[in-house]
Amino acid sequence: MSPMLFALVCLVAVLVIMSIGDIVSTITKAFVPSVFVAAALFLAGFWQGWLPLDVVDKAQMGGMIANISMYLLIAHMGTLMSVRELCQEWKSVVIAVAGLAGMCAALLYGGTQLIDRNAIIAGTPPLSGGIVAAIIMSEAAAAKGMALWSVMALLIYIVQGFVGYPITALCLKSEGKRLLRLRAEGHVFEAKGAESEGKSGFHLVPAKYQTTYTHLACTAAIGLLSQFASEQLKALTTVNVHPLVICLIFGAIAAELGIVERKPLLKSGSLGYLGAILMVFIMGMLNRGTPEMLPQLMKPIAVIVGVGVAGLLVASFIVGKILGYTGAISMALALTALYGFPPNYVLTDEASKALAEGDDTTYNFLMDQMLPRMLIGGFVTVTLTSVVLAGIFAPMLGQ
Repeated sequence: MSPMLFALVCLVAVLVIMSIGDIVSTITKAFVPSVFVAAALFLAGFWQGWLPLDVVDKAQMGGMIANISMYLLIAHMGTLMSVRELCQEWKSVVIAVAGLAGMCAALLYGGTQLIDRNAIIAGTPPLSGGIVAAIIMSEAAAAKGMALWSVMALLIYIVQGFVGYPITALCLKSEGKRLLRLRAEGHVFEAKGAESEGKSGFHLVPAKYQTTYTHLACTAAIGLLSQFASEQLKALTTVNVHPLVICLIFGAIAAELGIVERKPLLKSGSLGYLGAILMVFIMGMLNRGTPEMLPQLMKPIAVIVGVGVAGLLVASFIVGKILGYTGAISMALALTALYGFPPNYVLTDEASKALAEGDDTTYNFLMDQMLPRMLIGGFVTVTLTSVVLAGIFAPMLGQ
């Protein structure tokens, strides 16, 4: 078989596996996460020998292209940060951050009494839901010879949705019933429709000149500047800030200033393929795992997910009550850390449909009241805080 033919076979194989994951997730209405199905198939392929261990590299979706994709995707996520919307939903932001703080505290002070501290360090950022955080921690653990914790970081990202989905569904239904009861009693609600996308007065590239290439060029420039800034910061001050954390911040600043457009990868039509590269890349990293590792990982994963989620729920419940939110919606928006978007939308949609019982007015009312908070929660936890946590925790491994 020629190298080109083999590369295309590998490309089709990994994309078919990812497609099967999406199909199963759709059939089960996201109860079975697509990443879980894909991970199971990749592991089976690696262990049974029908997938080469370097299948992702052979499909040209690993190595440097995957790393570059991360910079582009993180810069893109930074452009999604709207200061105006975050200020309007500041209570949701505080509750989401408090939930993650509770998760970290519970794991660092409680989890370390039960399992190895390095397992806690490697597993905490992925529990916040971000695929980039999972990759950062997995690669950091592998670089320090901690193969077991490297695989564990990926598996936590893959299985955490099984805990988050059912608890979130219960919380949203409880909140929805409360909202309907208040509406029946004559309570007047403020509309919470999503804000239109803010426009900066300045655009580095005027609209009539914006193309696929200009969007990609501006986004890549953010990645370049973040890597340069990280290296210079480390050389001049010995402060080691992960370049992806800087990339996220630079992306947000650049979007606010009009240097890069908001949602640049979506506008360039490249978001889907770059996202696919990143998902396939993380699945390929499972080739480090062996069947012998699974029994060793069951307890650490159970402790990290169990203790971490408990800390998240308690902290978000308490802070939510202080800020005037119900415990149900507070816990629901903090739980978005376990899955992010689009599951936060899907879960809100399904809860609203179940309670509306076919009434479009009731459905729209429930979505209007609950969805903005769920979207903000997912953005703060998965998009923003997970990357920051990974940047903080990665240097702590082995200390």
